Amino acid sequence: MKLTVNARNMSVTPGITQRIEKKTQTMSRYLLPDTEMQVRMRKEKNDSRVVEITVPMGNNVILRSEGTDQNLFVAIDQALAKMERQIRKHRTKLAKRLREDAFNEVPEYFEEEQEETERKVVRRKTFPVRPMSVEDAVIEMEMLGHSFFAFVNIDTERTNVLYLRKDGNLGLLEPEA
Repeated sequence: MKLTVNARNMSVTPGITQRIEKKTQTMSRYLLPDTEMQVRMRKEKNDSRVVEITVPMGNNVILRSEGTDQNLFVAIDQALAKMERQIRKHRTKLAKRLREDAFNEVPEYFEEEQEETERKVVRRKTFPVRPMSVEDAVIEMEMLGHSFFAFVNIDTERTNVLYLRKDGNLGLLEPEA
């Protein structure tokens, strides 16, 4: 596994790098040797530390986790624990897809993960999608009080999704051709 550690508004000490390498070694058994793991750390204005981990898994699957705490090491541990759960969940899903009958007798340690992955659609809703600018979509989303809003971008004529991020800013999802 290839590990990349970056930091913004703070420095990466050898102790931090060693801690991340030590904690990620347990995940390497679930990943291919050439898998890249990117760890980004940053210091926020309120002195909290944010650790983001991104792992591209191939087939357009990107796993991402985030941990936030005043203590950098706690934030690292949170983000790595979330990432390990996601990797295991992804691997379990792939194994199920490859061999559906292989999990007739489920080991105890997989029971929790199975329950988490078995979600179902409980409600369907249709809505009109009309062309509008990103600015109009922001206003519409705020008026509705929603945390996301789907619309057709008037500039690109493609469906976009505007969403409210944890940090209070907005994100825009634009599909690629």
